[in-house]
Amino acid sequence: MNWTELLYSEIESAYTTTERLLDMVDPHSLTWKPESGSNWMNTGQLLKHITNACGAGCQGFVTGDWGLPDGKNVEDLTPEEMLPPAEKLPAIDSVDEARQLLEDDKAIALRMVAEAGEESLAGKLIGAPWAPGIKSPLGRQLLQMVQHLERHKTQLFYYLKLQGKPVDTADLWGEH
Repeated sequence: MNWTELLYSEIESAYTTTERLLDMVDPHSLTWKPESGSNWMNTGQLLKHITNACGAGCQGFVTGDWGLPDGKNVEDLTPEEMLPPAEKLPAIDSVDEARQLLEDDKAIALRMVAEAGEESLAGKLIGAPWAPGIKSPLGRQLLQMVQHLERHKTQLFYYLKLQGKPVDTADLWGEH
């Protein structure tokens, strides 16, 4: 298996489809969230999360830089800091901001795959901060970051569907 080729392909697909879904977001719907249930992000929070769901995590795995303030280590985070409730999550201010941040995150993801190199992707075993005792090849950890983006892209798809937007399965899979 060639991790580099697989990751580049999966990154291109995930981001391209996510960009197309972003094009369907109504700029006036950023405060919308599902009416039933609890702990839902609003659309603006979801877009913010999508814009750092992959590249930022790839950077953390490859460089050890998880974007924390100076002096703060991942090991020092409380469970709520590691996974805060929806109401504490930041939101974007505009769909244009989300587009730019998503583009930046994609560039980071692609750069991290290149920086890691095939040998490390295949051979370096590393644990995630949220599961340090479970070691996997670096390539698998980066693939899971792409899957993280994919899952939240799917969440955006359903938000759009619940808002009455004309989305269908082809939009979810990027077949348009």
